[in-house]
Amino acid sequence: MGLLAIGAGLIGSAFKSSSAKKASRNASDALIKSTQTGIDEQRAQFEAIQQLLSPFVQAGTDALSSQQALIGLGGDEAQQAAISNLEQSPQFQSMLAQGENSILQNASATGGLRGGNTQGALAQFSPALLSDTIQNQFQNLSGITSLGQNAAAAVGNAGQQTGANISNLFQQQGNSRAGNALSVGEANQNLFGDIGGAIGKFSNLFGRNTQSNNDFVGPPVPTIF
Repeated sequence: MGLLAIGAGLIGSAFKSSSAKKASRNASDALIKSTQTGIDEQRAQFEAIQQLLSPFVQAGTDALSSQQALIGLGGDEAQQAAISNLEQSPQFQSMLAQGENSILQNASATGGLRGGNTQGALAQFSPALLSDTIQNQFQNLSGITSLGQNAAAAVGNAGQQTGANISNLFQQQGNSRAGNALSVGEANQNLFGDIGGAIGKFSNLFGRNTQSNNDFVGPPVPTIF
């Protein structure tokens, strides 16, 4: 094999190695880009779920605080404020007025307007109504609290699933980078092997040429008598 053939072989090996490395990088870049798109989309969807459920989570949090205040878990002042707010609410005042008027009308119709029973009924009506109002308010708040709890759980599940999906996509990116590094390393190794082989062939060729020169026998020297 001549020097020209050896040189051509080296050029071919270098071109092959460069093409292999370029193809590997292109494939790795494409996979990394696609997985990054997936990661961005996963995050966007999770943020959309958070935004969608945020009002329900906030309502549930507020309802839980109101429940705690009504039963005294927030302290005496908070409980008194919660009860006072119920007493002053339009709903309670409307039901109180209607109830007292009903008692008075009934007493007037029966001729017992100024009797002790009427006064006792009026005295008992307001506390009983307030107690019922507190219980009803607590139950109403329980529904909102449960709604918020479910919304928070949904956000938590979505976050867990999003985290798992993104983790898998990051792993794919890592595998792609590792595969690219291995491919580049293999291409370099093959190129160095080809270079080493070419050097060996060149050495053998050079050695044969040298040996041929050493074995050359010149013209016979004439004998002088």
